[in-house]
Amino acid sequence: MIVGVDEAGRGPVIGPLVVAGVAVESDVELRHMNVRDSKKLSPERREALAPEIEKVSTYEVIVIPAERIDVMRSEMSLNDFEAKLFAEVIDKLRPETAYVDAADVDEIEFKRCVRKELAFDVEIVSQHNADELFPVVSAASILAKVCRDRQMRTIEDEIGMHIGSGYASDADTIAFLETWIRTHGSLPPHTRASWDTARRLLAEARNHKLDDFGRRTA
Repeated sequence: MIVGVDEAGRGPVIGPLVVAGVAVESDVELRHMNVRDSKKLSPERREALAPEIEKVSTYEVIVIPAERIDVMRSEMSLNDFEAKLFAEVIDKLRPETAYVDAADVDEIEFKRCVRKELAFDVEIVSQHNADELFPVVSAASILAKVCRDRQMRTIEDEIGMHIGSGYASDADTIAFLETWIRTHGSLPPHTRASWDTARRLLAEARNHKLDDFGRRTA
């Protein structure tokens, strides 16, 4: 059996990190589906493919909320944390070979980090852009992205405001964070407080309040 493992949501300031693994005896059916790296597919296409992937595979999906990411980042690097999560998925699926999308700039180092977390013998193929090279990793990428997109919609419904994609490069996300911080004086739920973007926006808002206070008392 082979397994592909990938993640969605490593970099955003809002929302969870999702790690997914897809296990199949052969990737022939996945190839017939024409699965590709999830980032190259429309949301509608990903949503259509996800149940088809689930039908022909055994799969595992782990959702890591922002709060846990902040805790783990105080204890280890994001690369090491991701290696632990990849290993957790591999351990649950128990393949002979695992294909992983390397999170580290050093593919061999990421492979070593994943392997040291495993208590059974498995061949690990660690490559950059594995989601473009191996259909089984493409399938995992799709399940991870679909799950994260659904999580983000749930968060948006809970907050009751448009929050964008959650990435710092998204103007809608930054506008939401600035509005929330200005109104509440704190970060919104599901925000990664350890992220530089969150710290910067919070500091800017507090400095702005101090400036306003200084002008009023001058």
